Amino acid sequence: VQLQASGGGLVQAGGSLRLSCAASERTFSSYAINWFRQAPGKEREFVAAISRSARSTYYEDSVKDRFTISRDNAKNTVYLHMDSLKPEDTAVYYCAARVSFSDTDYYVGGDMEYWGKGTQVTVSS
Repeated sequence: VQLQASGGGLVQAGGSLRLSCAASERTFSSYAINWFRQAPGKEREFVAAISRSARSTYYEDSVKDRFTISRDNAKNTVYLHMDSLKPEDTAVYYCAARVSFSDTDYYVGGDMEYWGKGTQVTVSS
């Protein structure tokens, strides 16, 4: 599956952005999807996960209550809605996919099978 992240940009602290991850695969609903991010000079880190059916979601603690992951399988797209953005959210954001055989399983680690190119998010103070 090919993934393409988009929607990044420059926003002031406290603002919002919605990232999209579009997939080429018709069987998109078979994949659990994660968002990761990597800030300059830092390791890539997990941000959010969603199961293939959207029944389950999981967030990294620092984004919980500010970010919302969702998906529209009819549009082969996963979204990451980001509110109350902080300068420390500045990073390149990536989406990644892994085949899943469960409607509720998600995968927190980086052991994903497919990765998209990232989209830059910059939050100014």
